[in-house]
Amino acid sequence: MRTQIRPALMAILIFTLLTGVIYPLAVTGVAQLVFPRLANGSLIVRNGQTGGSDLIGQQFDDPKYFWGRPSATSPFPYNAAASFGSNLGPANPALLEAVQVRIANLKAADPTNTQPIPVDLVTASASGLDPDISIAAALYQVPRVARVRGMSETAVRLLVDQFTQGRQFGFLGEPRVNVLELNLALDGLNK
Repeated sequence: MRTQIRPALMAILIFTLLTGVIYPLAVTGVAQLVFPRLANGSLIVRNGQTGGSDLIGQQFDDPKYFWGRPSATSPFPYNAAASFGSNLGPANPALLEAVQVRIANLKAADPTNTQPIPVDLVTASASGLDPDISIAAALYQVPRVARVRGMSETAVRLLVDQFTQGRQFGFLGEPRVNVLELNLALDGLNK
C-alpha cells in the first residue's frame, strides 16, 4: 500500500507545482513581456488618470456623453463580476418592456431626433459588458451630444469617425466605436 501512496503523493506535489505555480508564472511573465497593456486589463490612461478599460463598458447616462449598449448585469450595470446576458427571448414581455423603457429614455434625451433607433442602443449584449456600439448607434447620438456640448454636428461626427475601429483582422465582426474612448476624447476637447 505504501508503495502506491508515496508515488501518488509525489505526483500530486509535482503536478501541483508544475500546473499551479510554474506554468501560471511563466504565462504571466510572457504576457507581461509580449503584451503588457493587454495583460494589465487594457486600461485607458489619460493625464495620469485611469479612465477605465477599453474592454468593459461603463455607464453613461448624461446627455453630453455617448451612451453604450444597455447592461444586463446586476446588482448594478456593467458589473464585471456578474457578466451575463438577460437570457430573455424575443417573445418575453420583460424584454419588450425593457426595450420600450430604453426607447422612451432615448427619445426623452433627444426629442427632435426622428432617425430610427439602432437596436444595439436598446438591447443588452450577451456579456452585459459590451464597450462598443455600432457606427449607426454613434451617429444616432451625434445631434444630442453636439447640441448639449455646444459643438457642431460635423465636429462630433469627425470625432466619431476618428474613433471608429474596423473589423478585427479585416474580416471579423463589424466596424464599431468604443464608447469610453470617444467620451474621453470629447471631455478632452471641452477642457
